[in-house]
Amino acid sequence: MNRILLLGYGNPDREDDGVAWHILRALIAKMGLPTPNSYEDDFPNNPHIDFAFYLQLTPEMAEEIALYPYICFVDAHTGNIPEEVRLIGVESDFQRSPFTHHLTPQSLISICETLYGKKPEAALLSVRGYRFLFTRQLSEETLALVPQAVDLIWEWLKEKNILE
Repeated sequence: MNRILLLGYGNPDREDDGVAWHILRALIAKMGLPTPNSYEDDFPNNPHIDFAFYLQLTPEMAEEIALYPYICFVDAHTGNIPEEVRLIGVESDFQRSPFTHHLTPQSLISICETLYGKKPEAALLSVRGYRFLFTRQLSEETLALVPQAVDLIWEWLKEKNILE
């Protein structure tokens, strides 16, 4: 059976920017695994799924993701896409950014492919964030989207024959 990496990223101290942490935690609970209390705690072990959470994507992660045939990135969006919750495939595409601390999943896959000759099948789950204040709580609007996001990942995992 194939291993999958579920990689969430964002800033949990900036309200909805940390939605990925809440989604991973809800998914872990749905699997019946012990849920970490903080994004700084270790994730539970699972024989087929590895969980990771970072504040942002970095080029160094290419080495880690090269170990997996499948990866699902989880992040917030600010309304720049029409759907509140969307799961799409991610293709290898290096994208230049004017921001020094911004790396897209497409660019990370491109770096992985260039450096390690491996291109995991990747998806991006993006959830609408409404507020980005200094708190660890999600806005009511974004919190209401977490179950839908968990269901989309759950179905994606089933498609990859990870869940029965």
